Amino acid sequence: MFCDDCKKRPAAVHITKIINNDKTELNLCEECAKKYQQELGFSFDSNFSFHKFLTGLLEADGINTNVENQLTEYLRCEKCGADYNQFQQSGRLGCAGCYDSFGNKLNILLKRVHGSNIHGGKFPKRSGSDLRIKQEIKALRNKLQSLISAEEFEKAAEIRDEIRKLEKSIEPKGEI
Repeated sequence: MFCDDCKKRPAAVHITKIINNDKTELNLCEECAKKYQQELGFSFDSNFSFHKFLTGLLEADGINTNVENQLTEYLRCEKCGADYNQFQQSGRLGCAGCYDSFGNKLNILLKRVHGSNIHGGKFPKRSGSDLRIKQEIKALRNKLQSLISAEEFEKAAEIRDEIRKLEKSIEPKGEI
């Protein structure tokens, strides 16, 4: 893929802008990216680090305020001895026990990165179709409960019918 600007050199930088659900993608070579950077007045770091990214997420929006920073100085894993400040700098946990020691702070981070701190999992396409349907039924039942609580009975009836249809599709099929 060549640079969208000069159309001569291979694209090395990919920029995606989303403004009011309007997505614009730009593929630039390093030279054009530097020009673009200077025009817009933002810094472009070609040495991207996932650890810097995690640290930036922890510091963004006041997740780590001064009071919290003072408290995190004392957060230390009982198993490996790693402290939370080391995690902030490196982006790496010392052991499985760190998840328990830093649990609340990690939950906030996981929600920001993934949108949830609960792993939903994936299922194989061929053999996991029943599992996928069961997962969908579970989600629909939750939606059904919220609709009933909100007294939206027409929509709840539609969801109920959809659940029944899905349940019939996974019933054991008799072999001939």
